[in-house]
Amino acid sequence: MNFLSPLAFAFAATIPIVVLFYLLKRRRVVRVVSSSLLWQKFLAETQASAPFQKLRKNWLLILQLLMLILAVLALARPFMSGEVKRGGLIVVILDASASMKATDVEPTRFEKARDEVGDLISSMAGNTEMVLLVAGGHTEVKQSGTSNKSALRSALASCLPSDSGTRLLEALKLAQTLTQNRGESEIHLFSDGAGGEMEDFHIQDLPLTFHKVGDSSENLAVVTMDVRANPEDASQRAIFASLANFGKEARNVDVELYFNGGLIETQIKTLPAGEKKSSVFIADQFEPGVFEVRLSSEDILSSDNRASIPSLMPNPPKVLLVTQGNRFLEKAIRASGDLELATATDLENGGVDYDIVVIDSLVPSTWPEVNTLMFRVTPEDWFGNVSVIEGPRIVNWQTTHPLMRFLTMDNVAIREAAFVSAVDWGVPIMDAPQSPLVVAGEIGLKNVVWVGFDPLDSTWPLRVSFPIFISNCMDWLNPVLGSSENLSIRAGAPFRMALAEQGETAKVIGPDGTEHPVEKDETSGQVVFGGTDQQGIYRLVSGTNETVFCANILDDAESNLKPAEEISFGKFGTVQAAAVKRADLEIWRWFLAVALAVLFFEWWFYHRRTA
Repeated sequence: MNFLSPLAFAFAATIPIVVLFYLLKRRRVVRVVSSSLLWQKFLAETQASAPFQKLRKNWLLILQLLMLILAVLALARPFMSGEVKRGGLIVVILDASASMKATDVEPTRFEKARDEVGDLISSMAGNTEMVLLVAGGHTEVKQSGTSNKSALRSALASCLPSDSGTRLLEALKLAQTLTQNRGESEIHLFSDGAGGEMEDFHIQDLPLTFHKVGDSSENLAVVTMDVRANPEDASQRAIFASLANFGKEARNVDVELYFNGGLIETQIKTLPAGEKKSSVFIADQFEPGVFEVRLSSEDILSSDNRASIPSLMPNPPKVLLVTQGNRFLEKAIRASGDLELATATDLENGGVDYDIVVIDSLVPSTWPEVNTLMFRVTPEDWFGNVSVIEGPRIVNWQTTHPLMRFLTMDNVAIREAAFVSAVDWGVPIMDAPQSPLVVAGEIGLKNVVWVGFDPLDSTWPLRVSFPIFISNCMDWLNPVLGSSENLSIRAGAPFRMALAEQGETAKVIGPDGTEHPVEKDETSGQVVFGGTDQQGIYRLVSGTNETVFCANILDDAESNLKPAEEISFGKFGTVQAAAVKRADLEIWRWFLAVALAVLFFEWWFYHRRTA
């Protein structure tokens, strides 16, 4: 047993004072009596000349001494030592992601985890420091290292759960940095274990303890949602939603479609245990608005039972093809859907009268100022030095990127392509061993797709993947469709948008009606809003313009609520959920409780004796 406040033992000096009071003789009051026969013993005491008397057995004295000893021990704050050493550092990571809102434990997983962190704070040794990290869509330092328990409890009380996904890797890296070169340190993770990919995180010598929270996986969720124009009727939209049942039993659920808050259609779906099903709605749309899919079934996490997406009224995009004559490319663009195509042999005004410009293997007089698809043209300020690769072989393409959906490049041969180094404005979506072959990204405020070879120098135009790729490019570069996609984000992700208004400030109105002022960046002309931790519909108001955007969970890892028994770090090992808590346990409360009990017994014993 150790003591946090050993100086409190100085109060033990009061014990002899109590004994002294029992040694002192009491002063007697003179009374007249008829006979002293019955008062001999009393007369003997009063006749004694010494001011003190012999200490006799007295239960009141024993009780009072016991109570005083217990009070002194309580003031000294005794504790039982655990594995956290005095003078060490504790880094606490509190998971605040969407899955921690689950109600399978009372009142929620997050509240239970927060209570456990509170217990750990109470059990800290006197000079042990603690750092409190909150891990949601990003990691936030709620309290830097301190041994002040009041400050830690205040920081803990300010922690709130969000609807964002968990990024535990970021929090663990920060905790690892904080505990480096600290001999006596520990990291305590309070989570249900839904933390994303951590396969490449090296945990050797990482003093990590995983405190598992939660005990159920019964949950239904909307995990994907998209809206597209109906190719057969421009006034209709096709709304796609993917529904998942992460529980152990099949569930019947009503799937409801809303537009601008009004119910349009209800479908009844049976979701087998552990499986997904798709739901497709066809709805009329005559004005811009927000489609929302809701599941009417009750489960332990309500936040992922709905998802919403804005839908704008599309106009046929105006496309300019700058070419010396490529019939394959022209036919592929015309087959891409409802668009207005014009051709030219040069570009002189930046294509500002068009929505999309396609540059086919020639250098224009001016570079495009709008969304661009570019074949075998390499501006120096985009790539720097460029050389040529003979017969490059396609070894990889990103099938998850919207530009590469529904296509394969196995049977495409290329005669030559441009060799470029890595670029900072985009991501490679098709690669040769030596160089990226297709890059998609953003330059300034325009979207750009760059293809590093001439299609006519390859067998690509003869493959079905070529018109599919061109169609994907037209959708991705369409300013209206691109805006719709940018208006639906994951909860916790920052929202960015260019403003046409000249005003410097704007505001975002959250799902709960709270207003958040935002400022326009004069360099990029954009506003950036990061407070999207809550699922729902947001409104960006700038001058007379209002833009609606939505934040959704749409995350399989967050909706799969089965608590993890261990956290895997791939080849670097695993961390099992802790079965016991490692902490110093203060026991002064028990001493104080016993002292109070003795006090009440002494009061009762005294009054019983004198009654």
